[in-house]
Amino acid sequence: MSQSSSITQIFLLIAGSLCLLLGALGLFLPVLPTTPFWLLTAWCYTKASPKLYQRMMKVPIFGNCIRNYRLYHAISIQNKIISISTLWITILLSIYLVNKLWITILLLIVAAGVTCHLLLFKTLKK
Repeated sequence: MSQSSSITQIFLLIAGSLCLLLGALGLFLPVLPTTPFWLLTAWCYTKASPKLYQRMMKVPIFGNCIRNYRLYHAISIQNKIISISTLWITILLSIYLVNKLWITILLLIVAAGVTCHLLLFKTLKK
């Protein structure tokens, strides 16, 4: 293995791990997306460490989400309901706590955009 490919592999492992962490944070932070970061993690791990990719795919929450997207370009109805519900609960809580008009408008625009984005994905039928 050449030195440049080793550096690339290390970079991809670090980038993939960072994306995995950001995706996990996205479960709790309404503005931070989860699925795009997990898809990027899967891509990085596929290139750098097939072993890590396989481990990631065995974790039900990561693996199922990524598998459904890669195979069917769809999101399960359960994930849509959970995502949209969590999004709106946290957005409304944030609006209540911050109570500034411009932030309220911004948060509502973001929430509406993310909701539309999620609803536009095909719903996985099992």
